[in-house]
Amino acid sequence: MSVVRPPAAPSGLAAAGCLLAGGFASLMLPRAWPWWVYLPMLISGGVLWVRPSRGRTAGIFLAGFGLAGLHAVWALSLQLPATLEKRDWIVEGVVADLPQPDVRRTRFRLRVDDAPSQPEVLRGRLLQLSWYDDFGAVGHGPRTALRAGARWRMHVRLRAPRGLINPGGFDSERHALVQRIAATGYLRQGESAVELRKAEGLDAWREGMSDRIDMAVPSGTSRFIAALALGDTRGLGDADWEALRATGLTHLIAISGFHVGLVSGFFAFAASGVWRLFPRWARRVPRPQAMALGALIGACGYAAVAGFALPTVRTVLMIAVVVLARLWRRPVRVSGSLALALMAVLLFDPLSLLMAGFWLSFAGVAWLVWCLPARDEPVWRSFLSAQGVATLGLLPLTVVLFGQASLAGPLANLVAIPWWSLVVVPLSLVGTALEALHAGLGGWAWRLAGWCFDLSWPGFLWLAQGRFALWWLPEAPALAVPLALLGAFWLMLPRGVPAKPLALLLWLPLLWPDRDLPAQGGAELVVLDVGQGLSVLVRTRHHALLYDAGPAVRDGFDAGERVVVPALRALGVARLDRLVVSHADQDHAGGAPAVRSALPVGLTQAPQDSPTPADTVCQAGQSWRWDGVTFRYLHPTPHFPYLRNESSCVLRIETAHGAMLLTGDIGEVVERGLVRRERDGLRADVVLAAHHGSGGSSDGAFVAATGAKLALVSSGHGNRFGHPRADIVARWQRHGAEVLDTPRSGALRIWMDEDGLAVRERRHAHRRLWRALR
Repeated sequence: MSVVRPPAAPSGLAAAGCLLAGGFASLMLPRAWPWWVYLPMLISGGVLWVRPSRGRTAGIFLAGFGLAGLHAVWALSLQLPATLEKRDWIVEGVVADLPQPDVRRTRFRLRVDDAPSQPEVLRGRLLQLSWYDDFGAVGHGPRTALRAGARWRMHVRLRAPRGLINPGGFDSERHALVQRIAATGYLRQGESAVELRKAEGLDAWREGMSDRIDMAVPSGTSRFIAALALGDTRGLGDADWEALRATGLTHLIAISGFHVGLVSGFFAFAASGVWRLFPRWARRVPRPQAMALGALIGACGYAAVAGFALPTVRTVLMIAVVVLARLWRRPVRVSGSLALALMAVLLFDPLSLLMAGFWLSFAGVAWLVWCLPARDEPVWRSFLSAQGVATLGLLPLTVVLFGQASLAGPLANLVAIPWWSLVVVPLSLVGTALEALHAGLGGWAWRLAGWCFDLSWPGFLWLAQGRFALWWLPEAPALAVPLALLGAFWLMLPRGVPAKPLALLLWLPLLWPDRDLPAQGGAELVVLDVGQGLSVLVRTRHHALLYDAGPAVRDGFDAGERVVVPALRALGVARLDRLVVSHADQDHAGGAPAVRSALPVGLTQAPQDSPTPADTVCQAGQSWRWDGVTFRYLHPTPHFPYLRNESSCVLRIETAHGAMLLTGDIGEVVERGLVRRERDGLRADVVLAAHHGSGGSSDGAFVAATGAKLALVSSGHGNRFGHPRADIVARWQRHGAEVLDTPRSGALRIWMDEDGLAVRERRHAHRRLWRALR
């Protein structure tokens, strides 16, 4: 007699897992499908989901796949078409969220009015804009009057969201998709911008309250109180974030889901107290239901204070699920509540799957639910157990999402979680509530919160400065994450489970990944995608050389800090044996200070008389040998005057299997001189096209002399110089070279070893539906 299995439940852990798997599979596709493909999936999957049949599991997966795909297609359709880039627009809209002022610019978001008077392609869209100072003015002008909630008319130039693609780099195109940003750009004529309406609304209130905190609290601490009370992290500098990352406290410094939960619990406790004082109220609304409503009201209020940021909205949805179950008087286990909350978040916004916070928050709760069942034990022991479970269980996700692990984090969180969450945050909120009632009432609470914060912060700074506070790990293969999670699951099984030490083997692919280093006599070349600039990593078996460090420009973008250092860490480079700064122009040398401060550098070289700090000069004839690979400078010659581009260090790298040539920004005159002096030395399989493929370089005789199979160009997408020039690309191609450039390829990784010449274009190798290939 066959046993008929009942259909899967429409909700619960299995249903939540299927919905999660379907949405994740949809968003990991290399390209988005048309909407009319996703819609039937959603409809048919939804029908199977609600009907009690054995196909319910497949239906939930299909529904998740179709829903996530429709959201992605819709978000991509909002983005400015490539054909309309580099145009000027007159737009009117409201400043959304809090503007971020800097020394020479203000970054802000503008929600364009959904009105017939606005350009049709931009109506109702969200723009990410920068307002730069005009004519060299610093910190002055109308941009400093920009306030959240104000309505403006502006003259802007826009382009579709586009970012740099590198190992270990921030994916700004994914971020734009999640935030539904339609275009990025800047004000063309800042002085012509007109404020049409003064600031109003929730964001205006938050900005005003942040200003009051700044006036009431000593300047050194006000930035942290504003972050904890309002989620306003604009005042935190790079040094603050570095210390927070090193101590594993970034999840606490702004309004987080954990803090929303605490406030929600406080409101539930307060509602319980009120109902005990007035027991007659329980005849109309039972006390458990009143507590649930109080919890939801508190969560919504705190999320509003944070400007309804996505992490807080996610927590509110989780709390709302539990509250609704309580109001309906349905018993819900903790695991069931987690599953319902997960489904609610995914149905509300499937693109949350692309956010690191989604995975960390739900994974953290899931680990605690599984490993810490309810039992009678001291509070301190439960807290320590929870901290240990969270540290071990979330380590794989932390490593793969951020490429780092904080070894000081568990110790820092033991102090910060109770002290900040139970003392500093409540005082900050008391000050905010009192200040909302009447200006000036909340100052004492804010100052007391700042004083309490200052008691702990120096200790955390001391921890952050420790040698082993932050552990950077190379990029690991995709299979390493599930293996490490399985290892964590194995380690946290009950004590009687045998062979637990073997679980550590499952962590090796994540914590000690293969760095794919060249063999003896081979070399690897990595041209990083730094925009309009240059940075190239050269590796042999046991050595690493960095040729240029990318640009550092006036708007605050430092490629050394934002691109080069994260890429080196992701590639497993802990030390540079040599740093070569080809010449002192900012697009090549700007990032060098950040690189030198982040990594130990054995030797720094630059042209003679270059203003770049260096240990020695690069000069034609100098050579050295690493791991069977010969490095030799071809230019500049002795006594060559420093002439910026023309003085660039030209470096030839000769392996046992071919040669590579790095040319900096030399022009046609120097190239012709090299043809006369070094014709045989110019032969190379891989050549970096000089000066980003400009019309003043890549002389025909020079191109022919190299005999290159591969010509590489480092330039910025849509740069104002038109690099690389079409005629220069055609010239290299006529001489038999394939031309690859970083705007289309992202970071370029080239191997030269016994297997020949191999190339990997990161934008294509890591193709995603949100990543443009144009």
